[in-house]
Amino acid sequence: MHQHFILFKPYGYLSQFIYELKRKKKLLGELHDFPEGTMAIGRLDEDSEGLLLLTTDGMVSEQIRSKKVDKEYYVQVDGVITPEAIEQLQKGVEIGFDGGKYKTKPCKALIVTEIPDFGPRAKKIRDERHGPTSWASITINEGKFRQVRKMTAAVGFPTLRLVRVRIGNVYLQNLKAGEVLEVSDFQLDN
Repeated sequence: MHQHFILFKPYGYLSQFIYELKRKKKLLGELHDFPEGTMAIGRLDEDSEGLLLLTTDGMVSEQIRSKKVDKEYYVQVDGVITPEAIEQLQKGVEIGFDGGKYKTKPCKALIVTEIPDFGPRAKKIRDERHGPTSWASITINEGKFRQVRKMTAAVGFPTLRLVRVRIGNVYLQNLKAGEVLEVSDFQLDN
């Protein structure tokens, strides 16, 4: 019987269970007593937070990665993001990828005025003396390395905080950083 989990990955954790290099890193296994064979489906960078799906079923992992499932991110950016910047994101922007240039696919992007309470991040972002910040929602169904961060930087609004809130029909809900919820399956139809 396979097991499936929804996790709010906190800032500063790697999306993996084993880390072979010498430096001490925080790993997912420190958050919950997962069964043997549990794997993260997709990844979030060490400095990104939010929804991460975990499963003991490799087939589910493949389906989610191959289906081009929508992934929605809430991004706190440096400065007050403009409607023009949002429009550029929607149309696709050029980012660096694999030593070359890559134009992102058109996506959903909007300015977020109701900021969810994600709780404070483990590492303080910065304070208001450095100028205003704002939030945007970006929904993509591709996943190049650090893509969302590169996209906001490309339109002049570097990412300060990135929280994945949705994968397909699976939402972060009211989970707090580090919380794990076991579910019977992932309802992933977009």
